[in-house]
Amino acid sequence: MKRAEGSVALITGGGSGIGATAAARLAEIGCSVAINYSRNSAGAEAVAESCRLLGVNAITLKGNVASDADCRHMAEETVASLGRLDILVNCAGVTRRVPANDLDALSSDDFSAVNAVNVTGAFQMIRAAARHLKRSGAGTIINVSSDSGITGDGSSLSYAASKGALNTLTIGLARELAPEIRVNAICPGFVDTNWALAWQNSDSYEHFKRRVADIAPLKTIPSPDDVADMIEWLVVGARCVTGQLLVIDSGTHLTVGNPLP
Repeated sequence: MKRAEGSVALITGGGSGIGATAAARLAEIGCSVAINYSRNSAGAEAVAESCRLLGVNAITLKGNVASDADCRHMAEETVASLGRLDILVNCAGVTRRVPANDLDALSSDDFSAVNAVNVTGAFQMIRAAARHLKRSGAGTIINVSSDSGITGDGSSLSYAASKGALNTLTIGLARELAPEIRVNAICPGFVDTNWALAWQNSDSYEHFKRRVADIAPLKTIPSPDDVADMIEWLVVGARCVTGQLLVIDSGTHLTVGNPLP
């Protein structure tokens, strides 16, 4: 395993799910971590403590990425507390669950709320961190997007559109921030986290997981660890990779029609 000793990573949305797993993985390879949360302070602190047990420094940062002031504060506080900033993982995200064929159920406010976090929030966080990442000499930005941004499918059209915009932002910023900073996006399909339990009970969720795995060509669904594997690789093993949209979905994008209505 390659190491990233002495590096510092800031992970937005790091108190649970993919963000929490990413923080722990980066700590395992030697990164000190700043873990952002907006509401889940207990979850963020638990993640930070688990990272400290791995021998790295870890702090928690309360902030809403939809606020430019919060983004600037988090970047500055990371550097003030941990000494530098080398890696930014934009994992904070929200959705509005609305059937794609019910156009009247999706309001302009839904688009605004989703884009404020998923697109504007990611941009504001990158802008706040950019000068520190450039100073690193080998800065890395990883946007946790979604295959919804490629397929147009997902929890709602507003969510898919926001992830499509995040993918375009990734490509544009990879060009503009080179050569000091690499910018890539990971585009997971359905990942086995507690996120979907917000709109399903445990029985329907288990049925949903079995259905997705059955549809997927690889007959499995990604876990947060699978996404963290790719984040680790982009940090320590992808020196010549930038501007890429890396899909992790066990092949469900290869299926015909709408596999996940």
